[in-house]
Amino acid sequence: MKPMKKFAVLLSGCGVFDGAEIHEATLSLLAIAKQGGSYEIFAPDTNQHHVINHLTGDEMEETRNVLVESARIARGQIRDLKQFNPASFDGLLLPGGFGAAKNLSTWAFEGADASVLPGVEEAISGMVALKKPVGALCISPVILAKVLGKVDLTIGNDERTIDALDSLGANHVYTTHGEVVVDPDHMLVTTPCYMLDATIDQIADGANNVVDAMIKLME
Repeated sequence: MKPMKKFAVLLSGCGVFDGAEIHEATLSLLAIAKQGGSYEIFAPDTNQHHVINHLTGDEMEETRNVLVESARIARGQIRDLKQFNPASFDGLLLPGGFGAAKNLSTWAFEGADASVLPGVEEAISGMVALKKPVGALCISPVILAKVLGKVDLTIGNDERTIDALDSLGANHVYTTHGEVVVDPDHMLVTTPCYMLDATIDQIADGANNVVDAMIKLME
Protein backbone atom coordinates (compact mmCIF):
# COMPACT_ATOMS: atom_id res chain seq x y z
CA MET A 1 0.00 0.00 0.00
CA LYS A 2 1.37 3.40 -1.05
CA PRO A 3 1.88 5.95 1.73
CA MET A 4 -0.68 8.78 1.88
CA LYS A 5 0.46 11.93 0.10
CA LYS A 6 0.47 14.98 2.34
CA PHE A 7 -0.55 18.37 0.96
CA ALA A 8 -0.13 21.83 2.42
CA VAL A 9 -2.96 24.15 1.33
CA LEU A 10 -2.25 27.88 1.50
CA LEU A 11 -5.25 30.15 1.99
CA SER A 12 -5.50 33.94 1.68
CA GLY A 13 -8.60 34.74 3.71
CA CYS A 14 -12.25 33.79 3.28
CA GLY A 15 -14.28 35.14 0.36
CA VAL A 16 -13.57 35.67 -3.32
CA PHE A 17 -13.29 39.48 -3.33
CA ASP A 18 -10.83 39.92 -0.46
CA GLY A 19 -9.60 36.42 0.41
CA ALA A 20 -9.53 32.81 -0.75
CA GLU A 21 -12.22 31.68 -3.21
CA ILE A 22 -14.33 29.42 -1.03
CA HIS A 23 -15.45 26.99 -3.75
CA GLU A 24 -11.90 26.55 -5.01
CA ALA A 25 -10.52 26.10 -1.49
CA THR A 26 -13.17 23.62 -0.36
CA LEU A 27 -13.18 21.61 -3.58
CA SER A 28 -9.38 21.41 -3.45
CA LEU A 29 -9.60 19.89 0.03
CA LEU A 30 -12.26 17.47 -1.21
CA ALA A 31 -10.13 16.50 -4.21
CA ILE A 32 -7.17 15.73 -1.96
CA ALA A 33 -9.31 13.58 0.34
CA LYS A 34 -11.05 11.73 -2.50
CA GLN A 35 -7.70 10.88 -4.08
CA GLY A 36 -6.36 9.38 -0.88
CA GLY A 37 -4.28 12.30 0.34
CA SER A 38 -4.18 14.25 3.56
CA TYR A 39 -3.77 17.98 4.09
CA GLU A 40 -2.84 20.71 6.52
CA ILE A 41 -4.02 24.27 5.98
CA PHE A 42 -1.85 27.35 6.36
CA ALA A 43 -2.29 31.11 6.07
CA PRO A 44 -0.11 34.11 6.87
CA ASP A 45 -0.76 35.94 10.14
CA THR A 46 -1.19 39.38 8.58
CA ASN A 47 -3.99 41.85 7.96
CA GLN A 48 -5.98 41.72 4.74
CA HIS A 49 -5.43 44.55 2.28
CA HIS A 50 -9.07 45.52 2.82
CA VAL A 51 -12.49 44.04 3.56
CA ILE A 52 -15.18 43.82 0.88
CA ASN A 53 -18.92 43.51 1.50
CA HIS A 54 -19.64 40.46 -0.65
CA LEU A 55 -23.29 41.44 -1.04
CA THR A 56 -22.74 44.98 -2.35
CA GLY A 57 -19.11 44.90 -3.48
CA ASP A 58 -18.35 47.96 -1.33
CA GLU A 59 -15.22 48.33 0.75
CA MET A 60 -15.91 48.22 4.49
CA GLU A 61 -14.28 50.27 7.23
CA GLU A 62 -12.86 47.43 9.27
CA THR A 63 -9.73 45.32 9.51
CA ARG A 64 -9.55 41.55 9.28
CA ASN A 65 -6.69 39.11 9.67
CA VAL A 66 -5.86 36.62 6.90
CA LEU A 67 -5.13 33.75 9.29
CA VAL A 68 -8.27 34.35 11.36
CA GLU A 69 -10.49 34.60 8.28
CA SER A 70 -8.92 31.52 6.65
CA ALA A 71 -9.70 29.60 9.83
CA ARG A 72 -13.38 29.82 8.84
CA ILE A 73 -12.74 27.54 5.85
CA ALA A 74 -10.40 25.34 7.88
CA ARG A 75 -12.93 24.93 10.71
CA GLY A 76 -10.23 26.24 13.05
CA GLN A 77 -7.69 23.59 12.05
CA ILE A 78 -5.05 25.89 10.57
CA ARG A 79 -1.46 26.92 11.18
CA ASP A 80 0.48 30.13 10.75
CA LEU A 81 2.47 30.07 7.51
CA LYS A 82 5.60 30.74 9.59
CA GLN A 83 5.31 27.13 10.78
CA PHE A 84 5.37 25.67 7.27
CA ASN A 85 8.27 23.30 6.56
CA PRO A 86 8.60 22.11 2.93
CA ALA A 87 10.35 18.95 4.08
CA SER A 88 7.18 17.83 5.89
CA PHE A 89 4.92 17.84 2.82
CA ASP A 90 4.70 16.20 -0.59
CA GLY A 91 2.96 19.12 -2.30
CA LEU A 92 1.77 22.71 -1.86
CA LEU A 93 -1.57 23.91 -3.25
CA LEU A 94 -2.78 27.51 -3.64
CA PRO A 95 -6.48 28.10 -4.34
CA GLY A 96 -7.41 31.37 -5.99
CA GLY A 97 -9.54 34.33 -5.04
CA PHE A 98 -8.55 37.99 -4.90
CA GLY A 99 -6.75 37.29 -1.64
CA ALA A 100 -3.96 35.69 -3.67
CA ALA A 101 -3.57 38.97 -5.55
CA LYS A 102 -4.22 41.30 -2.59
CA ASN A 103 -2.97 39.52 0.55
CA LEU A 104 -0.39 36.97 -0.60
CA SER A 105 0.91 39.43 -3.18
CA THR A 106 0.18 42.91 -4.53
CA TRP A 107 -0.63 41.69 -8.04
CA ALA A 108 -4.13 43.23 -8.02
CA PHE A 109 -2.60 46.69 -7.68
CA GLU A 110 0.82 46.44 -9.33
CA GLY A 111 0.57 43.62 -11.86
CA ALA A 112 3.98 42.43 -13.03
CA ASP A 113 5.66 44.88 -10.63
CA ALA A 114 3.97 43.22 -7.66
CA SER A 115 5.71 42.02 -4.53
CA VAL A 116 5.03 38.65 -2.91
CA LEU A 117 4.68 38.17 0.83
CA PRO A 118 8.09 36.86 1.99
CA GLY A 119 6.64 33.79 3.71
CA VAL A 120 4.72 32.85 0.56
CA GLU A 121 7.82 33.22 -1.61
CA GLU A 122 9.82 31.12 0.83
CA ALA A 123 7.18 28.38 0.84
CA ILE A 124 7.08 28.15 -2.95
CA SER A 125 10.85 28.37 -3.39
CA GLY A 126 11.34 25.76 -0.67
CA MET A 127 9.08 23.25 -2.40
CA VAL A 128 10.67 23.85 -5.80
CA ALA A 129 14.16 23.45 -4.33
CA LEU A 130 13.13 20.04 -2.99
CA LYS A 131 11.56 19.12 -6.35
CA LYS A 132 8.10 18.85 -4.84
CA PRO A 133 5.01 19.93 -6.82
CA VAL A 134 3.19 23.21 -6.36
CA GLY A 135 -0.37 23.56 -7.64
CA ALA A 136 -2.15 26.86 -8.23
CA LEU A 137 -5.74 27.67 -9.20
CA CYS A 138 -7.39 30.73 -10.74
CA ILE A 139 -5.25 33.89 -10.30
CA SER A 140 -2.72 32.32 -7.93
CA PRO A 141 -0.43 31.11 -10.77
CA VAL A 142 0.71 34.73 -11.14
CA ILE A 143 2.48 34.32 -7.79
CA LEU A 144 4.43 31.38 -9.23
CA ALA A 145 5.48 33.51 -12.19
CA LYS A 146 6.54 36.34 -9.92
CA VAL A 147 8.61 34.03 -7.69
CA LEU A 148 10.04 31.73 -10.35
CA GLY A 149 10.02 33.69 -13.62
CA LYS A 150 10.37 31.46 -16.67
CA VAL A 151 7.76 28.80 -16.00
CA ASP A 152 4.91 27.17 -17.94
CA LEU A 153 1.47 27.97 -16.54
CA THR A 154 -2.10 29.02 -17.26
CA ILE A 155 -4.64 31.51 -16.01
CA GLY A 156 -7.09 30.72 -18.81
CA ASN A 157 -7.48 33.44 -21.44
CA ASP A 158 -7.38 36.89 -19.77
CA GLU A 159 -5.20 38.89 -22.14
CA ARG A 160 -4.23 41.64 -19.71
CA THR A 161 -2.94 39.12 -17.18
CA ILE A 162 -1.24 37.11 -19.91
CA ASP A 163 0.63 40.21 -21.11
CA ALA A 164 1.89 40.80 -17.57
CA LEU A 165 2.98 37.16 -17.28
CA ASP A 166 4.80 37.41 -20.60
CA SER A 167 6.75 40.39 -19.26
CA LEU A 168 8.01 38.19 -16.42
CA GLY A 169 9.26 35.55 -18.86
CA ALA A 170 6.51 33.05 -18.12
CA ASN A 171 5.15 30.85 -20.91
CA HIS A 172 1.37 31.09 -20.76
CA VAL A 173 -0.74 28.29 -22.23
CA TYR A 174 -4.37 29.01 -23.10
CA THR A 175 -6.79 26.62 -21.42
CA THR A 176 -10.47 26.10 -20.81
CA HIS A 177 -12.51 24.55 -18.00
CA GLY A 178 -10.83 21.73 -16.13
CA GLU A 179 -7.66 21.75 -18.20
CA VAL A 180 -4.30 21.83 -16.45
CA VAL A 181 -0.82 22.89 -17.50
CA VAL A 182 2.08 20.93 -16.06
CA ASP A 183 5.61 22.34 -15.91
CA PRO A 184 7.65 19.19 -15.19
CA ASP A 185 10.93 21.08 -14.83
CA HIS A 186 9.63 23.23 -11.97
CA MET A 187 7.00 20.69 -10.78
CA LEU A 188 4.11 23.15 -11.23
CA VAL A 189 0.45 22.41 -12.01
CA THR A 190 -2.01 25.21 -12.83
CA THR A 191 -5.65 25.54 -13.94
CA PRO A 192 -7.87 28.60 -14.57
CA CYS A 193 -11.00 27.85 -12.48
CA TYR A 194 -12.85 31.15 -11.85
CA MET A 195 -10.53 33.11 -14.14
CA LEU A 196 -13.09 31.76 -16.61
CA ASP A 197 -16.87 32.10 -16.38
CA ALA A 198 -17.14 28.75 -14.62
CA THR A 199 -19.76 26.68 -12.84
CA ILE A 200 -19.08 24.96 -9.54
CA ASP A 201 -18.82 21.52 -11.18
CA GLN A 202 -16.18 22.92 -13.53
CA ILE A 203 -14.28 24.20 -10.51
CA ALA A 204 -14.45 20.68 -9.06
CA ASP A 205 -13.04 19.29 -12.31
CA GLY A 206 -10.15 21.76 -12.21
CA ALA A 207 -9.34 21.02 -8.58
CA ASN A 208 -9.50 17.26 -9.14
CA ASN A 209 -7.28 17.45 -12.20
CA VAL A 210 -4.68 19.60 -10.42
CA VAL A 211 -4.51 17.23 -7.46
CA ASP A 212 -4.30 14.21 -9.79
CA ALA A 213 -1.45 15.78 -11.76
CA MET A 214 0.37 16.73 -8.56
CA ILE A 215 0.14 13.16 -7.23
CA LYS A 216 1.58 11.84 -10.50
CA LEU A 217 4.53 14.23 -10.11
CA MET A 218 5.08 12.90 -6.59
CA GLU A 219 5.54 9.33 -7.84
